[in-house]
Amino acid sequence: MRSKGHVSLFLAILAAVLSPLCLSATTYYLAPPPKGDDTNPGSLESPWATLQHAADMVQPGDSVFLRAGSFAGAHFTTSGTAALPIAVKAFPGETVEIDSDNPSTPDGINLEGASHFLVEGLHINGRTRAGIRAVLCENVTLRGNRLDSNGRWGIFTGFCDDLLIEANHTSNSGDEHGIYVSNSGDRPTIRGNRIWNNRANGIHMNGDASQGGDGVISGAVVENNIIFGNGAGGGSGVNMDGVQDSIIRNNLLYENHASGISLYRIDGGAPSTGNLVYNNTVVVADDGRWALNIKNGSAGNRIRNNVFYNYHSFRGSIAVTADSLAGFSSDHNAVMDRFTLDDGNTVLSLAEWRAQTGHDQSSLLSTPAALFTDPTRDFHLREGSPALNNGETLTEVLTDLEGTPRPLGPAFDIGAYEGVGVIFFDGVESGDTHRWTLAVP
Repeated sequence: MRSKGHVSLFLAILAAVLSPLCLSATTYYLAPPPKGDDTNPGSLESPWATLQHAADMVQPGDSVFLRAGSFAGAHFTTSGTAALPIAVKAFPGETVEIDSDNPSTPDGINLEGASHFLVEGLHINGRTRAGIRAVLCENVTLRGNRLDSNGRWGIFTGFCDDLLIEANHTSNSGDEHGIYVSNSGDRPTIRGNRIWNNRANGIHMNGDASQGGDGVISGAVVENNIIFGNGAGGGSGVNMDGVQDSIIRNNLLYENHASGISLYRIDGGAPSTGNLVYNNTVVVADDGRWALNIKNGSAGNRIRNNVFYNYHSFRGSIAVTADSLAGFSSDHNAVMDRFTLDDGNTVLSLAEWRAQTGHDQSSLLSTPAALFTDPTRDFHLREGSPALNNGETLTEVLTDLEGTPRPLGPAFDIGAYEGVGVIFFDGVESGDTHRWTLAVP
């Protein structure tokens, strides 16, 4: 049995080891002048004034809360650790605007090699290049930010492993994309974002071998996003160049003006192979391209339980080039009577597609009017929808876009939503189901 002296010595040593870690975890506050001043201690009562001062001061474990008002952007180079991440957040319940670029790059917030980092709850609008940029990093979380009318991208990342981009609003990017995950950063998760009216892609993922690394993004999860009105300048709702062994599930894409979901290779170090495209609802605008587009040797992709519809006059549901058919598998989708194996030069009916490829034998033909509660604004399934209980059971998709368990009925439903939607007439609810959501910002 240990003596009391041994126990006391052990506790003293433990306290000595832990005390530097505990001392390093400090909460700081910012407020606009006159209350905020960088000569202050950064406390709640005496806050700092500038975010760049906070960026120069923070250490692992520190949190920075911004009080209501406007601030210039900041350039962060200090990393947290797995046990002691750094956090920069809007104070709960208050609106914080980042109204100018940071001092080092033409972006609002820039994380330059700053890992184990959280940026949450900021409004970043009208920056020269990106609202938030994060490069050469790992374990970065960007959550709950609103990024509008930025010059090139809402969010840009490069060479960033184990990235989480969650619950952000990214809209009206001037030159390119709402969310751009670039270079060979693996295991990114892009979840629960609303992405709309960006000139090019809603989500763009590009391994880009020209910048170094293997040029492949692997292990990505793209789920539960609502993506609409993008692509006036080209691109896709979800664009994947050199993306492998990833899953795209429970996303709603509508009124995008180019492609829906694209798997291909241009800049990537390899084609986009081995991906799962499950339970998405994709309805393309009348000036768009194909709902699902697979090309450039992007083999081995598996497609299940999706709605693929297109309002274009001759383009349709699925385009797969011959060099991408090896290992390709598609079934249990709700589609229209248009497919192609040659990038749209020849259009096949569902019957011809089945005969030539053997795929989509259990898929069904339908229209938005037959499928959805309101095909102009609400993409929940309507009562009697042919998508109800006609999906395949998928162990990788246990809930729908809103977190509803799958299945609600005897079998999985097709599309991003499980169960029957609700229609409102003069404020009176009609229908059978759990809830209704208007898919607009």
